[in-house]
Amino acid sequence: MTEFTVAAFYNFFRLETPERHREPLLAVLTDNEVCGTILLADEGFNGTIAGPQAGVEAALSALRHLPGAPAFEVKFSAAPKQPFLRTKVRLKKEIVTMGVEGIDPNAQVGRYVTPKAWNEVLADPDTLVIDTRNDYEVGIGTFEGAINPRTDSFREFPAWFDQFRAENPDKKIAMFCTGGIRCEKATSYVLSQGVDDVVHLQGGILKYLEEVDKAESRWEGECFVFDGRVSVRHGLEPGTYDQCFACRRPIDEAMKAHIAYVPGVSCPQCIDEFSAEERERFAERSKQMALAAERGEKHLGR
Repeated sequence: MTEFTVAAFYNFFRLETPERHREPLLAVLTDNEVCGTILLADEGFNGTIAGPQAGVEAALSALRHLPGAPAFEVKFSAAPKQPFLRTKVRLKKEIVTMGVEGIDPNAQVGRYVTPKAWNEVLADPDTLVIDTRNDYEVGIGTFEGAINPRTDSFREFPAWFDQFRAENPDKKIAMFCTGGIRCEKATSYVLSQGVDDVVHLQGGILKYLEEVDKAESRWEGECFVFDGRVSVRHGLEPGTYDQCFACRRPIDEAMKAHIAYVPGVSCPQCIDEFSAEERERFAERSKQMALAAERGEKHLGR
């Protein structure tokens, strides 16, 4: 069975005229049968891609040769089928959107803790460990004892942290996220607010699940990923969750057995979030996807 190589990465650096690099990078991805998304901004790049190993390496080589790009870490995993439908290189204001002007991880960022040393942080009773991901991600897995800010988007994190810090002024702080990028921005923001020291998990949850033995792990559940695998487990093996294609949240077998679950249209988490007209549109999309599958084609939508 053919396996697809999946690569997740980010790189904060001053990227001059990112629009100049969009089409050449898209051509490298397309020519090498690599799918996924790469975001380009003045502050660097961020992406997850998948394809044949040689194709993924060609794409990473193109990123390494961008003017001014320093070395960057790549988190590799595998998928039994292509986890992305599209190939996109998009221009953005931020490669991870916090919405706060002047936050620059190149200027200041928290101290990194390796996955092997992360359990010591979790075991410290004087350290408050914060999961910087969104609530639906935390819902399927997190570290034992971690604090969930219950945010719907990363834009909400600064306001949440300001209140949290006011209530916990003297505690040590540690943070983690999926692959590390949100913590780059989060710890930079925290330091800009006068916090003297903050640590974060180097390489994020993905690196921890890759390097830390399951018998020693303090991770509970599965880790949500933004591709067709939906979630991964220890060793970065594909997880057990599916996804609601209306709200994009992860769903388990119990949710799929619920009366509110209609494939591609609704699930118990979003049944009250969309209008009847929107659900009709979702149903038509699902119908077109099924017809495309019967023809052996991909339905990409708009």
